[in-house]
Amino acid sequence: MQFKDQKKKRTSINVTSLIDVLFILLIFFMVSSSFIEQPGMKLELPAIKSKETVRLENLVINIAKDGSIILGDEQVPLDNLGSQIKEMIPNIKEKTLVLKADKDASHGLIVQVMDIAKRSGLNKIVIGTQVEEE
Repeated sequence: MQFKDQKKKRTSINVTSLIDVLFILLIFFMVSSSFIEQPGMKLELPAIKSKETVRLENLVINIAKDGSIILGDEQVPLDNLGSQIKEMIPNIKEKTLVLKADKDASHGLIVQVMDIAKRSGLNKIVIGTQVEEE
């Protein structure tokens, strides 16, 4: 009686398709994410407990503790804010304003800025906050 020599079959995993899928996923996440850093100043935003976040790429106004108003990258006096906003409205996708005011900024100034923004033609105002650590 003769027995055949049974050769052990060597199994191998073909990782070429796995590498292709990982490469495509990497490209997808690189293209779909944005790394836009907004220039700004040191602000202490009011803290909230809810964690609803909204990603907007629109007009941003920063109001500092001392009352200075920064529209985009440049400081703007309150008198010229309306005309500056009207000039920038055609360049933004949605007519939305992101208002980031220091928690110690004057409430009256914040209301004035919101009123000027509404009269300038902006439809929506979003108040910038930061999530409170528990």
